[in-house]
Amino acid sequence: MERVNETVVREFIFLGFSSLARLQQLLFVIFLLLYLFTLGTNAIIISTIVLDRALHIPMYFFLAILSCSEICYTFVIVPKMLVDLLSQKKTISFLGCAIQMFSFLFLGCSHSFLLAVMGYDRYIAICNPLHYSVLMGHGVCMGLVAAACACGFTVAQIITSLVFHLPFYSSNQLHHFFCDIAPVLKLASHHNHFSQIVIFMLCTLVLAIPLLLILVSYVHILSAILQFPSTLGRCKAFSTCVSHLIIVTVHYSCASFIYLRPQSNYSSSQDALISVSYTIITPLFNPMIYSLRNKEFKSALCKIVRRTISLS
Repeated sequence: MERVNETVVREFIFLGFSSLARLQQLLFVIFLLLYLFTLGTNAIIISTIVLDRALHIPMYFFLAILSCSEICYTFVIVPKMLVDLLSQKKTISFLGCAIQMFSFLFLGCSHSFLLAVMGYDRYIAICNPLHYSVLMGHGVCMGLVAAACACGFTVAQIITSLVFHLPFYSSNQLHHFFCDIAPVLKLASHHNHFSQIVIFMLCTLVLAIPLLLILVSYVHILSAILQFPSTLGRCKAFSTCVSHLIIVTVHYSCASFIYLRPQSNYSSSQDALISVSYTIITPLFNPMIYSLRNKEFKSALCKIVRRTISLS
C-alpha cells in the first residue's frame, strides 16, 4: 500500500559520463578507436591460430577461446556506451539491462575459469610434458572450456535473477555506463540481505576458486622449473607463463576491487573509472601481451601474411 503512487521502473538512465559532458565526443573517438583495435587484434589472433596448423595445440586453442571471449565481452558493453556518448537520452530498458548484466557476468565469470584452465594447461606442459598430448587431448580441452562456460552461465543466471527480482520504484538514474551489479542494486527500493549475501559469496567464489587453482598450478610449476638443470631451460619454461601471469594479475586486481567490497564502500566515480579499464583497456592489452611476447605466434602470423600477399 505504501507504493500505490510510486512508478515501477521500466527503463534506466545512464549517468556514467554526465560529469564529462564537454568531453563526450572526444571520449567517443578514443573509445571507438580502442574498440576497433581490440576487435582487430583479437580477430587476427583467432585467424592466425585457425589458419596455421603449427598452432593447433591446447595453449593456442585456449588463447583463441580467450580472444573470442574478449570480443563478445566488449560487444556486450562498448557499442551501447559509444551510442550513449553521442545521445542526449542515455537509456536502457529494464529487460535490456537484465540481459546486459547476465551477458557480461556470464562472459566475465567464464573468463575467470578459463584463466584457471590455461594455468592448468601450463602445469601439464611443464610438469608432465611426456603425457601432455594425452592429458590435454582435444576432448579434454573442449570439456574444460565447456565446464568454464557452464560455471559462468550458472553464476550469471543466479546473480541476475537475484538482482532483478528486487523491487525498483521511482529512481532509475544509474550512475554508471552499463548495468553492473553494485549500481543497479543501489537503485533497488529495498534490499534483501539474503540476496546480497548470496551475490557476495558467489562473486567471492568465482574469483577465489579459479585464483586458488592458478596458485596451486604455479606452485607446482615453480617447483618443477627450479629442478631444471640449465638456466636457459628455466628461463624458457618460465617465459611461457609470464603472459598468463600478467593477464591473471590485471584481471583479478580489477575484479577484486569492484566485486569484493561491502556495498557501503561503493563509489560510482571510482567504479566507472575501474570499469573503463577492464571493459576497454584490458581487452586491448590481453591479445597484445600474448602475441607480442610469443615468437612462435609472430612467426606464424608473418608466414600467413606472406602467403596472403603471394596469393594476391
